[in-house]
Amino acid sequence: MEKLDAIPERIRADFEARNQARDEALRRSRELIRLCATAIRASHRDDTAGIADGDTGNDWTDAQALLAQADAVADDMRATVADYPDLLYAGYTQDALKELVEAHATIALTKGDPLPEPEALTVSYPAYLNGLCEAASEMRRRCLDEMRRGDTDEAERLLGVMDGIYDVLMTFDFPDAITGGLRRRVDQLRGVLERTRGDLTNTLRQDRLIRALNDFESRVGGD
Repeated sequence: MEKLDAIPERIRADFEARNQARDEALRRSRELIRLCATAIRASHRDDTAGIADGDTGNDWTDAQALLAQADAVADDMRATVADYPDLLYAGYTQDALKELVEAHATIALTKGDPLPEPEALTVSYPAYLNGLCEAASEMRRRCLDEMRRGDTDEAERLLGVMDGIYDVLMTFDFPDAITGGLRRRVDQLRGVLERTRGDLTNTLRQDRLIRALNDFESRVGGD
């Protein structure tokens, strides 16, 4: 009977510590997702002309500062659940780390920088691949912005980036239990990619038509 008293107490102490770690990880995961989303929004507000001139501008500075905060929060979250691998690989923890990958990859792809590696971000491979997939989808917004600005060359570069990522992710033909549901996201990316390709194709056709009309008017006017 002595063990009957001691064993439950030991289990209760473990559960209490685990529950505290879980609550803290949940709080950190929400904070991490917020910071990553804000960093991505800041990256969409950049001055493209300033980037071309080598001036990063305030919005890029804000995006990088938010990423640094997100990295710190991710470190804290991982430290909180370090003794509990099941919490580290729980859905809410991995989803937050996926958002961290998306934010880093979105900003790198937008600026034309090398992609961060999963080891550098200290994330699992499934979180990395899913975050990369969502970053590719995020490029649609950027691509449309460039088309509105009239920079079809940059829009074509971004579409090429989306294509490249899609082609790579398509090769990961493994069960969802291993990839963390990657197949569904890749299917969604394919739809985003095709819509973006259609939008860019229409824009390029319109540009060619406008140039042809301008050339015709110039010739007629010259006559």
